[in-house]
Amino acid sequence: TGVQTCALPILGDQKVCVRIVAIADLPSRFGRFQVVAFWNNRDGKDHIAILHGNPIGREDVPTRVHSECLTGDALGSLRCDCRDQLEVSLQRIAQEECGIVLYLRQEGRGIGLMNKLRAYGLQDRGLDTVEANLALGFRDDEREYSIAAHMLHSLGVKSIQLLTNNPKKVEELTRLGVKVSGRLPHVIPPNEFNRFYLETKRDRSGHYLDAIGKPHLPEQGEEVHVEGVR
Repeated sequence: TGVQTCALPILGDQKVCVRIVAIADLPSRFGRFQVVAFWNNRDGKDHIAILHGNPIGREDVPTRVHSECLTGDALGSLRCDCRDQLEVSLQRIAQEECGIVLYLRQEGRGIGLMNKLRAYGLQDRGLDTVEANLALGFRDDEREYSIAAHMLHSLGVKSIQLLTNNPKKVEELTRLGVKVSGRLPHVIPPNEFNRFYLETKRDRSGHYLDAIGKPHLPEQGEEVHVEGVR
């Protein structure tokens, strides 16, 4: 029957339930994993967790929350860094005692494949990724993480270290009841096709992408560097 969770505090009036419906071994070029499929009552989509080791009852579990990107993940598009982020996260958790990659079906930062391709067309005409979403009537980022929070709860994880460059993802998961004990930087070097996209995520969406140039404001606990002073 699977494990069902409906108890976490959530935003909004709709109650979220998830249930584990399938578990299978997944040997891959990145390591040996188990894949866990979830049913949920929110969006009818098939979200999965990719596990290395056993996260049940564990703290500080390295975790990547990855949103689907057909063009990047499957087709190898160079317009984004999604495929590299997915592959590096799988390689990274395979080296840990345990780790998790949640693969969420939130294509195009939540606007869907068709609208993402429409946004690409607008970007080809000069708009950046944020302007393109806004021109189509969407927010910069339409993703939400209540299902992800319940997936982690179903897996019995006590706390996670989140592989992300996006501070809003940390804030949202924390607000949804996930204990995020730390952030692990997940920066992929840019290429000639995605540099502007990554610069836009850094400059307009607040992502921590120091490696591509202009540094972000120092986070609490990080060493402070002042320009011109060594």
